[in-house]
Amino acid sequence: SDGSIRLHQMTSEYPLMQWNGSTKGQPIIALQWALTRPAVFFALDALSNIYIWDLLENDLLPVAKQTIPSERVVTMTLLGEPEKANGLLGIVLAKESGQIDIQYVKKKWALP
Repeated sequence: SDGSIRLHQMTSEYPLMQWNGSTKGQPIIALQWALTRPAVFFALDALSNIYIWDLLENDLLPVAKQTIPSERVVTMTLLGEPEKANGLLGIVLAKESGQIDIQYVKKKWALP
């Protein structure tokens, strides 16, 4: 609810990493690991900003931020085929109006 993200290992109650204020205090409403690249995850905040984290490139801050300006995004999920090395990774955005939008991610964040 405060924009903090914590990375946990299943065997410990304490986080391996913690990023406070990663969304400048906006609640995170969806977070998902990339299906095709294990070190990348995506977070969606309450203002319809998508943050891309690539822990191999930068483990302190997101490597990119994309605002969806048209209308509020209520949730997101990722699509892709992890067993294929084509690097195709998409973000499915569900908007407040009920419209679904699919955007494809740059290869540098999708390739295994």
